Amino acid sequence: MRPLGRRGVPTAPPAPLLLLLPLLVSLLGAARGVGAGSGAPAELRVRVRLPDGQVTEESLQADSDADSISLELRKPDGTLVSFTADFKKDVKIFRALILGELEKGQSQFQALCFVTRLHHNEIIPSEAMAKLRQKNPRAVRQAEEVRGLEHLHMDVAVNFSQGGLLSPHLRNVCAEAAESIYTRQEDVRFWLEQGVDSSVFEALPEATEPSGLRRCGQVGDSGRPCICRYGLSLAWYPCLLKYCHSHDRPAPYRCGIRSCQKNYRFDFYVPHRQLCLWDEEP
Repeated sequence: MRPLGRRGVPTAPPAPLLLLLPLLVSLLGAARGVGAGSGAPAELRVRVRLPDGQVTEESLQADSDADSISLELRKPDGTLVSFTADFKKDVKIFRALILGELEKGQSQFQALCFVTRLHHNEIIPSEAMAKLRQKNPRAVRQAEEVRGLEHLHMDVAVNFSQGGLLSPHLRNVCAEAAESIYTRQEDVRFWLEQGVDSSVFEALPEATEPSGLRRCGQVGDSGRPCICRYGLSLAWYPCLLKYCHSHDRPAPYRCGIRSCQKNYRFDFYVPHRQLCLWDEEP
């Protein structure tokens, strides 16, 4: 792991069940926009209810060739949140494009990327996601299961120029956040064991120096380094496959999905308070 270079942040009841298409219907459905042609990602757009009760549209894409899934939604405050699951590399990527407050001297937007290890039981496989359809596109979907808050301490930076060695999706997803890509030492240890080159990772000052940094919400001087906190939510995503039993079939068969909501809280180092103006809580 290399020492740190310059780091900074750039200037109601459950909704109707989503059904898995049988293979034949999936192939025929491509002409209706349900699936995509060979080698092209399949996309599904759903209306989802956010934790605060507001409704937004969410886009889900599955690429079975690349064995990846992506999700994107826009929050009411304009923040664009995306999530990418790379099953081949055991990597998941969260990205937030946060609108800046010009009256506070911020740039038009700030971009953050958080990269963690993907466990394959967190979300349904890409080939199953690619076969999803919905009976009522106007329905507002609410997660059947709310999974617990995950609080992550991001103490390592990812070197954007080498990020493709970790996941080929990183350079595209995190392009706007090249100087603000964060991960954790425990995930780094796993990836190093899988053969990822150590040049991908850079130690943050917090991890190499006994600094005793405070939360940004407790720091009055906008020029001081501090620990920033950012929270995001995946309001609705297919987390499990459902299996049904039938007298006509000897074994259980896929017949739907279970939807989940998951909240995340990320703590990470910033070189000065001005880069974390949303973190007002002590």
